[in-house]
Amino acid sequence: MLNVWSILLVLINTGWLGLGLFGLPGNWLIVISTCLFTWWRWGDRVFSIYTLIAVAVLAVIGELFEFFGGIRGARKSGASWLGSVAALAGALTGAILGTFLIPILFLGTLLGACIGAGLGACVLEFARGKELRESARHAVGAGLGEFLGITAKFAIGIVIWLIVAVAVFWP
Repeated sequence: MLNVWSILLVLINTGWLGLGLFGLPGNWLIVISTCLFTWWRWGDRVFSIYTLIAVAVLAVIGELFEFFGGIRGARKSGASWLGSVAALAGALTGAILGTFLIPILFLGTLLGACIGAGLGACVLEFARGKELRESARHAVGAGLGEFLGITAKFAIGIVIWLIVAVAVFWP
């Protein structure tokens, strides 16, 4: 019966992994599901504490990639520190607004975060007196950085999923 529950855990974690592609907390849902499964099947010793720590640390690293993606992209394109912080605020605001204003399931969150990061950097840099063309370059950098941050987080999510999927069946 443990194998049936293990397969179910892998399937649930596959769904959580898919959420990560859209900037949602899929990696953390994988970690939480795995920890709850470990607690529930404690006597079976399915996962070691080292496996749980490893996937939690990877989830933190994934969040840092996503969190600093827009900032890094804005900075690489020449935006000021304030423009980079505006990209972060724009990404957070855009993700929330995109979820509701772009009615494409989950894609609205991703698009909103990328567009919001770009708008945040662009508006602040333009308000600080930079030309629109230069501000637009910072917007592209911030939006692309945010997208790459989300992509890196998803790639780390794949690693987390693989670790859990292998470890659950490893003797």
